[in-house]
This record gives sequence, C-alpha cells and structure tokens, in this order.
Amino acid sequence: MTSTPGLSQATRARLERELDSLRTQRESLAPKLGEDPLGDSADQADLLERAEVVSRLDRRIAEITDLLYGGPSAEQEQGLPSGTRVTLRFDDGSTEDMVVVGFADEAEDDDTSSLTADSPLGHALAGASEGDTVTYRTPRGEATAQLVKLTLPN
Repeated sequence: MTSTPGLSQATRARLERELDSLRTQRESLAPKLGEDPLGDSADQADLLERAEVVSRLDRRIAEITDLLYGGPSAEQEQGLPSGTRVTLRFDDGSTEDMVVVGFADEAEDDDTSSLTADSPLGHALAGASEGDTVTYRTPRGEATAQLVKLTLPN
C-alpha cells in the first residue's frame, strides 16, 4: 500500500493510535455478533445496538486506513503541498501567517492558522508567487489576498 502524502508525522502517529484503538474495540464486539439472538427482545435489541456500533467502527477504520495508506488524489497533487507556510495580506490590511494542511485533522495546535489545499483560498494560492494577489470565494462573496511570503516544506 502507498502512503497518503501530506500527513505530518504527528498526525500519522495520532491516526495510527486511533486505528489500533478502533480495531481493539471492534475485536471485543465481533465475537458477540455471532451469538444466537434467541433471547428475549432486550437481548435482541442489545445485539442490534452492538451491530450498529461495529458498523460505525468499520466506517471510521476504513476512513483512517484511506488517510494513512490511500493513494494521492489528483486534487492533492495539483494544490500546494501540505506544510507550505504562507503569509497573506487581506483587503482590510491585516496579515496572517498560515500553514497548508492536507486534511483538517492535521491542523496544528499552535497559534498558526491552517488552510486546506482544497479550500477556495488553497485553490487560489496554487501556482501563485510572492507578490501575487489572488481572488477566492467566501460565504460572503469574493475576497482577495496578497501573497506576501511563500515557504515550501523541506
């Protein structure tokens, strides 16, 4: 299997720990799913509830597995690489330092704002150079920002 590009080591480690935990939970419920539901209606309701929990676990396991081992999407390959740092000057004159993340789960816990490569701003910044002004859509309409500084990841 290939690894999804753009995941930081910390995010990858967190997802791997979550995946291990989910698999352990799944294993603890799996043998119970094969039990014969011949008991009363409360036993059958419990069995159905456990089946729903296993289904949710399976979906999250699949989602994390795709994040960890899925191939790169064409969209990810076209945008800014995860870890790119940008400084933007907005219409109101304010500036903001941001880091590009491949997935929202990757957002850093520090004071640096994050943006995803597939967001409208991320798309607008793809291919831009320092000094360029980009236009992107927001819920309130179009906005512009000047790319003051661009630092690609190592």
